Amino acid sequence: MGALKPRYITDIRKIESIPEEHRQKMTAITDKFVFRINDYYLSLIDWDDPHDPIYKLIIPDEGELDEYGKWDASDEHLNYAAPGCQHKYGTTALLIVSEVCGAYCRFCFRKRLFRNDVHEASLDVSPGVDYIARHPEINNVLLTGGDSLILATRKIRGILERLREVPHVKIIRFGSKLPSFNPMRIYEDQELLDTLSEYSRPDARIHVMAHFNHPRELTDEAYRAIDALQRSGVILVNQTPVLKGVNDDPEVLAELLDKLSWAGVTPYYFFQNRPVAGNSSFVLTFKEAYNIIEQAKSLTSGLGKRIRYSMSHSSGKIEILAVDGDQIYLKYHQARHPDYYGRFMKFDLPENASWFDDLPGAEEILREQEESMKGKTG
Repeated sequence: MGALKPRYITDIRKIESIPEEHRQKMTAITDKFVFRINDYYLSLIDWDDPHDPIYKLIIPDEGELDEYGKWDASDEHLNYAAPGCQHKYGTTALLIVSEVCGAYCRFCFRKRLFRNDVHEASLDVSPGVDYIARHPEINNVLLTGGDSLILATRKIRGILERLREVPHVKIIRFGSKLPSFNPMRIYEDQELLDTLSEYSRPDARIHVMAHFNHPRELTDEAYRAIDALQRSGVILVNQTPVLKGVNDDPEVLAELLDKLSWAGVTPYYFFQNRPVAGNSSFVLTFKEAYNIIEQAKSLTSGLGKRIRYSMSHSSGKIEILAVDGDQIYLKYHQARHPDYYGRFMKFDLPENASWFDDLPGAEEILREQEESMKGKTG
């Protein structure tokens, strides 16, 4: 299969491995949220396992229609500085270049982008690049969406060319699920590899932020895509949320860390899954996720232990340093409010807490930040 382009399926009724009655129920979900899968990724599913993790990652579930929670759990709408461009942290800007994914993961924190009534990506990156060019503090640009590597190679080349014309932009990152979902798109497109090689300089590498969620995604085809990117001068790191029913097992997470580090892919982040509407079936409490992660780290090498356990909150990226009984210890790894960088916090930890806002005292911290921001801008 690695020598062939995968066939994409957008009508769930055509997947005969799913019982017909279940397929009919799922149409209510796929009418609301885009569904797109390919036969390569379908081949990773063990259809004899009713709890198969790959199935859960990609096949719709009726729980998605439960709108309890927020569509924009990290308040990304507050970060737009130009059409299609977010600027939340001083040195980093995001260009939302695609509303299309190779894989529409059912847990996606940007699920709102895959509704027919939401449009945040910009087909024209010029306003965003112009904004970045006017802000010399930005040295790091993340191309995201959607999936930035699903763009046509010609479009990717145009974006890279524009960004490399901005002298202060050193890091260019692609957020992508394609190394695990459609690795053939990468290693069979020599023009793409040549383009990445041309713009990934020794002093300013291009990075791919891969999204391997489960070790079974690291197939021969995936390793071939990883190798092709590395040979093109691209640095790969991996990030994944810890997901109930998918990778919430220390041995599974340890295997993922091992396989990634052995292949030269840096384990970057384990994320606390965001409380996005329709995603409650994937959410673990802080206590559950922390214990699983620490057990997994005990089974892997120092290379695997480089992983950070974090949550991307509207106020910043918060690292979960430790959970000890009914206490949780946190630190702002990134912060919207510059005075909060590195801020250490200790909270009582309710048994079912799974997000920063669930912690007693968090509201006071957030109010302090808002008042301070208003004082500096008003």
